[in-house]
Amino acid sequence: MAEAAGLQTFSIPLPSPEAALALAGEAESSLRHLESLTGTLLVLRGLDLVLQGRASQLERTSALVELLRPLWQEGQAITRVDVQTALKALDTGREHEHARLSDQVLARSQSGKLLRPRTLKQKAYVDAMERHDLTLALGPAGTGKTFLATVLAVRMLHERKVERLILTRPAVEAGERLGFLPGDLQQKVDPYLRPLYDALHTLLGSERTATLLEKGVIEVAPLAYMRGRTLADAFVILDEAQNTTAGQMRMVLTRLGENSRMVVTGDPTQVDLPPGVTSGLAEAAQVLQGVEGVAICTLTAADVVRHPLVQRLVQAYARRDGAPSGSSSRR
Repeated sequence: MAEAAGLQTFSIPLPSPEAALALAGEAESSLRHLESLTGTLLVLRGLDLVLQGRASQLERTSALVELLRPLWQEGQAITRVDVQTALKALDTGREHEHARLSDQVLARSQSGKLLRPRTLKQKAYVDAMERHDLTLALGPAGTGKTFLATVLAVRMLHERKVERLILTRPAVEAGERLGFLPGDLQQKVDPYLRPLYDALHTLLGSERTATLLEKGVIEVAPLAYMRGRTLADAFVILDEAQNTTAGQMRMVLTRLGENSRMVVTGDPTQVDLPPGVTSGLAEAAQVLQGVEGVAICTLTAADVVRHPLVQRLVQAYARRDGAPSGSSSRR
């Protein structure tokens, strides 16, 4: 290290141009974000990342860069969520737990991106799905509840641990009327199932998804189609479960058959049921506490992995919902 005016410099060698680009980000946006969080100056000189700052700053920043190494070393772009998660782990003494995030690669997307949990709570959620026959995941939009469940389901399908993948959700109207939509019943409910198709296309591609849907290996259907069935040898995902009634939730949970597992996801703050109707997800989260074979995971705004603005939006609404009585809030 060289010292000047109380500042020191430290250099981290990078293994390849791809790694340097992944760490720096577009127009070096990731480096600027790291600077704003740590107070350290970061300059990329060829394949060397040069850090300049006080000794305490350099120590913290270099530790942060090392926590992120498994991503940028593979050429995976560093996002703000990745940085925030690593920094939180560093500041709370959970570096070893964070290091295991990089080891848990679930799959590779059609574009070649490695798919893995990106926060510690997401990792706990994935672990719960792998160990339990029934997992409930509650959390705001953008926390990866449905996507991670779909990734794990597709992996288990490829590994022949299950024979079918069943994705379902209630076709509850959010201020719009199904009857006004054109087409038959399937065409009317397809828009409600589109997020599930999107996840499948990311993992399998549109042609492979269409083939498996045609063969019945993957089924995407509204919740009403589940009544009276026994879902054996299947991975079942119930999405948007906050919009199930208590009766619907009880119905679908009791569909679980031999050698199957089920993941139920939902956001308790976005209930579109009529006033006075109890959400089946909220009731199930209370009733099933402590039941053997059941895991209940709660994700928060800190686990949002969409656009950085989504996290701030979720936090803003959470503050509003926690305001004194007199403020309006739809639950």
